[in-house]
Amino acid sequence: MTKTSVTMNDEIVSGVLHAYVAFDWGEEVDLVQAAKLLEAELGSASSPGLPRRRRTPMSIEYRPAPLVFQLPHTICKFAVLGEVEAQVEMILFDFATLSLSLRIPFSLQGSKLSELAQELSRPGEFPSFGKKHLEPLFKRLSPAIKLPKWSELTEEYFVFQFNPGDPFPEISDLLQNHSPWLASLLRLEASPLAAEEIEESIKQKLQYSPTDLLVVDWAAAVLIDSDCEETLQTIQFANLQLLRYRYLDDLLDTELANSAKWARWPTPFSRLLGEGPNQRVRELGALNIEATNLFERTGNVFKLLGDMYLSRTYRLLATRFHLPAWEGSIRRNLEVIEDVYRVVADQAAALRAQILEIIIIVLIAVELFLALWR
Repeated sequence: MTKTSVTMNDEIVSGVLHAYVAFDWGEEVDLVQAAKLLEAELGSASSPGLPRRRRTPMSIEYRPAPLVFQLPHTICKFAVLGEVEAQVEMILFDFATLSLSLRIPFSLQGSKLSELAQELSRPGEFPSFGKKHLEPLFKRLSPAIKLPKWSELTEEYFVFQFNPGDPFPEISDLLQNHSPWLASLLRLEASPLAAEEIEESIKQKLQYSPTDLLVVDWAAAVLIDSDCEETLQTIQFANLQLLRYRYLDDLLDTELANSAKWARWPTPFSRLLGEGPNQRVRELGALNIEATNLFERTGNVFKLLGDMYLSRTYRLLATRFHLPAWEGSIRRNLEVIEDVYRVVADQAAALRAQILEIIIIVLIAVELFLALWR
């Protein structure tokens, strides 16, 4: 073990652990009605603009602004930290996806912080905590949600935030000499990592000044900054967007599998025994409009214009979360739905034409029979 790694393992590091858990509650939420429903219970609700500092231009904003609720502080239990009080906040967007945010202060030796990171890798604990605390709010907000349904899909993300200069006076020293320790936080892994894995984990990084740093990976990020609320909200929103994209992709996959059955039905009469083709055409058209609307709203609610720090932060997260790949999958599914819609519509038109032909033939036959009978 090198001298630098021993120094980092023994060093006391203080900061804040930001834990984000994203949930999906339905298709859409009326934010005005939701604010009225929850103000009676929580006392206050707000739709603040994006926290900003001087470098953040006014063109960067949530549109429409989400609702933010401050929830009662809670006690979190960790094997390494013990019991610690956490600030809890809920952000609800109009596309019925919300993020539960916990701010947990820590002061630990570097090696213990790596153990805490590994403890965070256990799946299900934070989603279970969130569901337990948010279930009453979901029931209360159901009248404001269109098609309320608590999805089983969740997304967790963790950010280890440190103040500049303590204990990292030189960012270059942290990246060069303490990269194994840094990678252990990003990968939520206390065991040693291979050199290739370390290099890959710290590859996506960004600096605005010599004293700050943002390194993002799939499960966690390390942020060295003090005035960074807008950066944290960018991370939080990217995590929400990933969940929404996963939800849309699953929804479209399911609907496409169901729609494919129609193209394989052998005869027009067998279709008449089941669901009417015109109804299926209407359902496919409605699904296409709904999915396209949700997809566009999810992607456009956070306006990031120009090549600025937050824009680069978002692109960094999008790369790590593979958001372009999810977006491509959704667009392909929407295109397939368009094709299926046309096929089913053509089948419905052909079915109507065949029925009309049969009716005409029957009428002609009846007319001939009546003529002969007379």
